[in-house]
Amino acid sequence: MAPKHLPPKQLQNLRFFFTRSLRTSSSSSISTSAAVSPLNLAERPEPAIQKPLTAIQDHAKPSSILDIHDHQKLFSNVPTSKLLHASSNLYLASISPMVDFGMWVMNSRLMETDNILRAAMMKTVRHTFFEHFCAGEDVVEAGRCIKKVNESGLRGMLVFAVEYTGDNDACDQNLKGFLDTVQSAMSLPPSSVSSVVVKITAICPLSLLERVSDLLRWQQRHPSFNLPWKQNSFPLFSDSSPLYHTIEKPEPLTPQEEHDLQLGQERLWKLSEKSVQANIPLTVDAENTAIQPAIDYLTYSAAIKYNKDDNPIVYGTIQAYLKDAKERLLLATKAADKMRVPMGFKVVRGAYMSRESKLASALGYDSPIHNSIQETHACYNDCASFMLEKITNRSDAVILATHNVESGRLAAKKALDLGIGRGNPKLEFAQLYGMSDSLSFGLSNAGFLVSKYMPYGPVDKVIPYLLRRAEENRGLLSTSSIDKELMRKELKRRLKAAIFRSES
Repeated sequence: MAPKHLPPKQLQNLRFFFTRSLRTSSSSSISTSAAVSPLNLAERPEPAIQKPLTAIQDHAKPSSILDIHDHQKLFSNVPTSKLLHASSNLYLASISPMVDFGMWVMNSRLMETDNILRAAMMKTVRHTFFEHFCAGEDVVEAGRCIKKVNESGLRGMLVFAVEYTGDNDACDQNLKGFLDTVQSAMSLPPSSVSSVVVKITAICPLSLLERVSDLLRWQQRHPSFNLPWKQNSFPLFSDSSPLYHTIEKPEPLTPQEEHDLQLGQERLWKLSEKSVQANIPLTVDAENTAIQPAIDYLTYSAAIKYNKDDNPIVYGTIQAYLKDAKERLLLATKAADKMRVPMGFKVVRGAYMSRESKLASALGYDSPIHNSIQETHACYNDCASFMLEKITNRSDAVILATHNVESGRLAAKKALDLGIGRGNPKLEFAQLYGMSDSLSFGLSNAGFLVSKYMPYGPVDKVIPYLLRRAEENRGLLSTSSIDKELMRKELKRRLKAAIFRSES
């Protein structure tokens, strides 16, 4: 069903995306990229296109830009104990019935009423998935984890894993945690922390973000609609952005809501100021489309205020699985160029797939998410290509967060073709901590800066993050066969080497 409001129009000047975009190959590399498909979308078969074999496609050759097959080289800096722990956890995460049962227990009322069960589950989670996917329970443990990651040649995106607060007191408490995170990052080895990550839902009440997003959407439909509290920002919507969340004209913000919005904005400003002092980028995570307009509004307002002197400090996030992602990225960067504001973006595929599709279907609208995984891959690659072009032209920066091997390979080749040198601080690749280690080490060995997204916090606070990873990245967890296979081979090699040494 087509949207009932604001029919999509063709956006002018989009040809820049397509004339100089990344090109996905369809030959020998398809099996590799499919093995780490980050979204559980139904794939549509596409006709094969025969192309001459290139260095990108022939990834088995030693001269390839990205080599992820030499397990000894990839894991040379990883202790055997770490490999064993990672391999066992990836195996557990690939067992769907076990993941389903664990999610059911963690979401059940038994966790609230049965203290013995709760204690047992927390202990199990703490010593399995939490240790694998998280950096620790506090900022001290996270700092130690960052140092270990840095010793292996990678960097860390430090994430105080709190979100979805309902009142100002909780927001103030969370802000203190984020400020402590930046302070801790300043004490760690230079460049070991590539950025600090914040979720706006942790420093601004969720209900207020919903209200602000409704008002921003209504103004998009009715430009004469006045929002007295609105400050300077970049465009938040494109002609194809989903606006169905706001069916009726929303009531204006009350004086108390305006005050709370100002408090939320000031919290982000304080965190941005601290990041400027530390010279550590602050990356604002994206969330679902119901509240993303308010998140973008606050992010862009802070970027205008703090991104100075060719040094983007405040980064926004673009989720490429959304149909309007390329258009919004183009509009925002064009506005930033006009205002001479250096802008940084983290480009991801997305993490709220099931929620978005269910809501759109319930309201009688098409999903805002691309209809196939191929369309998502193409959108991601186009956005990556566009941002790589921006790096060559001025002071913008990009974090290419991907678990897809082919996207990483194409972006690496594109960067080199554009003359973006290895180790250029304006380009960072990133993967989740505990996932896609072969891709991370492969990119690092190729000379690029690579980070791990490293959440930390008390186990009970991080549970929502772990559940979301289990539910919405199930396809990734169950098909991380590349890492599992390479780890198994490296462990086997080390065992044989140890036996040989003992016998000799």
